Amino acid sequence: LEKMTDLVAVWEVALSDGVHKIEFEHGTTSGKRVVYVDGKEEIRKDWMFKLVGKETFTVGACKTKATINIDAVGGFAYEYTLEINGKSLKKYMENRSKMTNTWILSLGGTDYRVVLEKDTMDVWCNGQKMETAGEFVEDGTETHFSVGDHSCCIKAVSSGKRKEGIIHTLIVGDREIPEAVE
Repeated sequence: LEKMTDLVAVWEVALSDGVHKIEFEHGTTSGKRVVYVDGKEEIRKDWMFKLVGKETFTVGACKTKATINIDAVGGFAYEYTLEINGKSLKKYMENRSKMTNTWILSLGGTDYRVVLEKDTMDVWCNGQKMETAGEFVEDGTETHFSVGDHSCCIKAVSSGKRKEGIIHTLIVGDREIPEAVE
């Protein structure tokens, strides 16, 4: 494995199937561009005469579209920005926090990252889409699934306030898990 001498940017992107690390090498003398996702080479271009431009690739199990924009900022300086699904990383993550809930928990010495996609009610755990069973209960809905030999339930109840909408709570056994902020 060659030393990443031209590493110019590293981003961490939290998606439903996990947190992905994106690394970008840009050789401004050789014109080389290399994109790594989770340590795996996705794109390699050598001897590019045009030093500005963009590289587009996918990230994660859902093949989320990502683009690295390379812009010149004076002289021989460059700026690198990452877009996810056509939005700046910051905008994408702000949007995502409205569309998903994430919980981090430890069960029997193993760490789990549980993500609820509110629009589809899909539940992901450590990169796997979970088999779930939903049911209506008196005050809302419950989505049941298992993590290892632990039964889990995401309760969805109305906050009673229009602006807040529905409150989702993860319960494992009889323990309420606090939501994580990513």
